[in-house]
Amino acid sequence: MTKRLILSAVLGLAMLSVSAQERKELHILSTNDMHAAIECMPRLGFVADSLRALYPDLLVLSAGDNRSGEPLNDMYEIPAYPMVALMNIIGFDASTLGNHEFDSGQKGLAKLIGLASFPHLCANVHPDKKWNMHVKPYQIFDCGGISVGVLGITALGTMGIPESHPARMTEISFTDPLETINKYKFLREKCDVVLLLSHLGYSTDTTFTASLPWVDIIVGGHSHTQLAGGEMHHGVFVTQNTNRLARATHTTLTVENGKVVDRKAENIAIRGEKNVNEVVGGLVEFISRNPYFQRVLAKADTPFESYEELGNMMCDAFIAEGKADLSFQNAGGVRYEKHDAGDITVADVLRLDPFQNEAIMLQLTGKELAEMMMKCAENDNNGFPYVGGMKVEYTRDKQTGKVTKVTLLDLDGKKLNLKKTYRVVSNSYTVAISPTNRKDPGTGMGRVTPELTMDYLQHQGHVSYQGVKRLTEK
Repeated sequence: MTKRLILSAVLGLAMLSVSAQERKELHILSTNDMHAAIECMPRLGFVADSLRALYPDLLVLSAGDNRSGEPLNDMYEIPAYPMVALMNIIGFDASTLGNHEFDSGQKGLAKLIGLASFPHLCANVHPDKKWNMHVKPYQIFDCGGISVGVLGITALGTMGIPESHPARMTEISFTDPLETINKYKFLREKCDVVLLLSHLGYSTDTTFTASLPWVDIIVGGHSHTQLAGGEMHHGVFVTQNTNRLARATHTTLTVENGKVVDRKAENIAIRGEKNVNEVVGGLVEFISRNPYFQRVLAKADTPFESYEELGNMMCDAFIAEGKADLSFQNAGGVRYEKHDAGDITVADVLRLDPFQNEAIMLQLTGKELAEMMMKCAENDNNGFPYVGGMKVEYTRDKQTGKVTKVTLLDLDGKKLNLKKTYRVVSNSYTVAISPTNRKDPGTGMGRVTPELTMDYLQHQGHVSYQGVKRLTEK
């Protein structure tokens, strides 16, 4: 009897051992839309180190848009290299391409990818060989005996390309995201876990889950959607955070017999937290030693409290410094919403308008201008452009959100003459995404738009745009 009990106990322990071997955990630290928030990278490095101490096989991933938003990064000698260097030190395992990765242009992006110690994964981006751009569709990682297939994908805008300047994406072809993803179903047979590293946006991610039953988890970005950990949609786990490293996500997937049987995710605060990685902090401090960016241009007598107020200031700068009658600026090109009263610095302007787009002068009739603004809204996620020298009333289709009617008014509320020709300043990206049958394609002014804003602020000395509203949706 005693021998049987001992044998039973031994067999029981052996079965528990086998069960423990079959049941494993995969730990993922993910970010999205960091937009060059280099000041938060020391904290992210601390979080990565802390999790790695507990989970040595931690997988660290970015869902894209690592750059564009901080001049210390974006205007570095090698543009956007500081973020790549910081991600290298922290130990990222992979990143997909967000639309703003293309802000470096073809050669610049290829160079950044070459300087990264982690792969860039994006299945629907197909660069011409001449760019030597080493983008892979997927990579399989071995995380403590768990095989993880990570497939990258990026969003295409209404023009069929990611939402960056079209000139920076010539000789690169793009394929439909969902069709492309489904070409990689074979990863289900090869891997214990299939992870879609997505820069498609929350709405698209959750819609796609119905067509992707073979995917276990979508680590998402692009729409800056703050989720409380993760969400289940059609059996697929979806995670995402807001932008600029306010938070990161720690996801735990439990894998048993090659199948995900449980999942959970928690948000980890990044921005404003004190515990940091000192090595990463030292590099950030070195990068930040540039007094040029701290130079004060003007005083804001009142706070800016909306994107439109900041867009109005930019448009007024275009008119004043470009000696124009009117101006407009795509809504997506105004990169933050609020600014306190007080000093406005060079860095503030370059964060507001980080893309170094050239200022363009156009000779447009009122009719041509209205058509351009409608087309701009259509290709800028239906965001109506901000304006200078005028007011605008516009109407949207209630079902599609598309702008269907535009009425141009002067600052006193009188209708502009649609047949009259006006001198209009905009930026090269706005012009590129607003193709119409206008007579004048536009002429480059040889200056980038943030320079116009900086000069305007210096000439003004003091500015106040509180409550200034020029757009009315009817």
